[in-house]
Amino acid sequence: MKEDLVLPATRDAAADAPPEPLLKVSGLVKHFPVKGGFPVRRTVGAVQAVDGLDFQVAEGESFGLVGESGCGKSTTGRLITRLLEPTGGTITYRGRDISHAGRKQLAPIRSEIQMIFQDPYSSLNPRQTVGKIISGPMEINGINPPGGREKRVRELLEIVGLNPEHYNRFPHEFSGGQRQRIGVARALALEPKLIVADEPVSALDVSIQAQVVNLLQKVQRELGIAFVFIAHDLAVVRHFSQRVAVMYLGKIIEVGDRDSIYARPRHPYTHALLSAVPEVTLTAEEGPARERIRLAGDVPSPISPPSGCRFRTRCWKAQDRCATEEPPLVRIAGNRDGHLTACHFPEEPTIEAREEDIVLDPALAALEEGSAEGPGKS
Repeated sequence: MKEDLVLPATRDAAADAPPEPLLKVSGLVKHFPVKGGFPVRRTVGAVQAVDGLDFQVAEGESFGLVGESGCGKSTTGRLITRLLEPTGGTITYRGRDISHAGRKQLAPIRSEIQMIFQDPYSSLNPRQTVGKIISGPMEINGINPPGGREKRVRELLEIVGLNPEHYNRFPHEFSGGQRQRIGVARALALEPKLIVADEPVSALDVSIQAQVVNLLQKVQRELGIAFVFIAHDLAVVRHFSQRVAVMYLGKIIEVGDRDSIYARPRHPYTHALLSAVPEVTLTAEEGPARERIRLAGDVPSPISPPSGCRFRTRCWKAQDRCATEEPPLVRIAGNRDGHLTACHFPEEPTIEAREEDIVLDPALAALEEGSAEGPGKS
């Protein structure tokens, strides 16, 4: 009788437990050594490309990574796919730690994690036909689909919007957008569970970008594939991703669902990023104008990042505490569940225009003051 009483409760608890994420990253670190000295080359420092990332991706979810160039987005993508060996932290895929797995240990899951590279021109072998490029992964993994590999390749070409008759053509015969579609077909060849898309549209013309993003959305929706979508174009990420993480100098400084990040950001850097997105000027009747923030200087060197908060050297709200204490990535008052921010002095959850624009660049401020005085004054 005791077993009859306990077992249903156990089943209910199991049913209520949240599903295990497809991918879980904890404390992920990647440092590249810097060599120096003569005549003996020795390590004199390290580029802290990725320095303590924590996030997870559910099955079938689209997760966006955004930030300035050099913040560690692409390095993160290569760590997830194990094209790079992490310096520290853990990468867990379907409950299995693959952080430092060897070639044989990775073999069973290599087909489940695929990557779409940024440059469609250099990511395809110019000496191979399209058929060979797409069927190559199937040959390496010993996969023989029903009807043969050639039939499957032609099906994949049709899925990504290309003519199956292009099977015997070479990459140089295609445009940039078509080459990226070939890259998508290659990634789909092994029926993956997770695809890391590393800036898949940044090298394409604007007129072609929407076509490729819509293709990826269609693939994700119809095949249920999870995506880690890496980009610096905030508009593209908003269109594609369900959740978004904002990176700055090797760290995630804010993460949340798409609506929370774009409509109610809390970290000053996220406010600055969103204020840089071009938009059509709104009239008072159409809606409120958006804030304008212009930062000073460049991103600090990842070889010796600032102490405490890494954004403090460019932040208008920085105080002494920001230099001595690194802010944790936590949920702050007023945020929705799952919206985490790493800031001691978060901004108001709005992107409406302020009374005065934030202009931290002295040269730009002087230029604007000079133009405001008028051309007739010296």
